[in-house]
Amino acid sequence: MNRASGTGLMAFGLVLVVVGAILDYAVTVTASGLNINTVGLIMLIVGIVAFLSGLVVVLTASSRRTTLREDVRQTPSGRQRYVEERDNLAS
Repeated sequence: MNRASGTGLMAFGLVLVVVGAILDYAVTVTASGLNINTVGLIMLIVGIVAFLSGLVVVLTASSRRTTLREDVRQTPSGRQRYVEERDNLAS
């Protein structure tokens, strides 16, 4: 995984936390067969886990990603090797 997917997971977790907290603490509707507050609590817990998972992905993702390109050419004097290294995060 890369940083972008970790950031997306964190955003999804925050959305779940907000919706879960609203359902758990602010909604007072009673429905037969379904407890809205329990659904909110489950969403709140899943949102916290998703946020923490995304945070772990962002923190463990490598901040430096390099691309190596190697080119070996035959010349009359022998072989020549060219190595090009680029940082993908460079602007």
